[in-house]
Amino acid sequence: MSVNFKPLHPARLFAVAAFGFGALTANAQDISIKHGQGETVLKGVPQKVLVLDIPSLDTMDALGVEPAGVLASNLPAYLSKYSDAKYLKVGTLFEPDYEAINAAEADLAIVGGRSRAKYPEVSAIVPALDMSVDAKNYIASTKANILTLGKVFGKDAEAAKLDATIDEKIVALKAVAADAGTAMILVTNAGKVGAYGPNSRVGWLHKEVGFKTVAEDIDDRFHGGDIVSFEYLLEANPDWLFVVDRDAGVGNSGGDASQKVLDNELVHQTTAWKKGQIVYLDPQAAYIVSSGYTALTTLIDQVYKAVSEKK
Repeated sequence: MSVNFKPLHPARLFAVAAFGFGALTANAQDISIKHGQGETVLKGVPQKVLVLDIPSLDTMDALGVEPAGVLASNLPAYLSKYSDAKYLKVGTLFEPDYEAINAAEADLAIVGGRSRAKYPEVSAIVPALDMSVDAKNYIASTKANILTLGKVFGKDAEAAKLDATIDEKIVALKAVAADAGTAMILVTNAGKVGAYGPNSRVGWLHKEVGFKTVAEDIDDRFHGGDIVSFEYLLEANPDWLFVVDRDAGVGNSGGDASQKVLDNELVHQTTAWKKGQIVYLDPQAAYIVSSGYTALTTLIDQVYKAVSEKK
């Protein structure tokens, strides 16, 4: 894909000249940021930022950093204020609007997750960061991204506090998970049921928190999970079911698709159903945002509350 550069407007050139190159270099200190696709050097704290990654928008919101541009769709309810027309709209989850990005003349663009494949095109227009999360080290990677964004925006102390909060919550959740029994993570999608394993978007519940799995061979390559039958669920018979409603997450249902799908005679025979140990995870936090600070802590709190109440 070819990307056309927009020449710097003469008025901006004049403003730079009038301000003086010496003043710019005296007041702005370069910030070198390592990220998922290399290293980017920023000319001081960026003021005009375009965010093409909802987890990063979530964390920036928690840090008190306001973007100039955001995605035009799939924003969770708690970030709905960014749907306001005062924020530039710079594309969708998978397709950046290159014309809008070019016209914005921003200081920084942030991609990640679903938009990371577009990093080469975006970074050809504006300095960019890839804030994708490493699924194999999910919690640590999420915390590292928070610290990185803290460094970018001069919010190091605030970022450290957010990371400390995550640590505290994870310690508490590990304590109740240790003897909670077996667990399975399910995703419902258009009436089908799939299993998520340790390398999925919420696989940290197994790998990093310690909920015992019922199977070690779950295939995590698909957004709809590793398709399973209700007979399989009964045979596996987990003590806990953590459920992601993809339909609700992407706005294709009224929010109760998972409950309807799992309300059947076979599921009724499982330990999880009989003991009331089915947790319907916040669908947008689990499926769309997941690694943002607020999304992650929402999920941790939700699981902790459900499990601790059964102790």
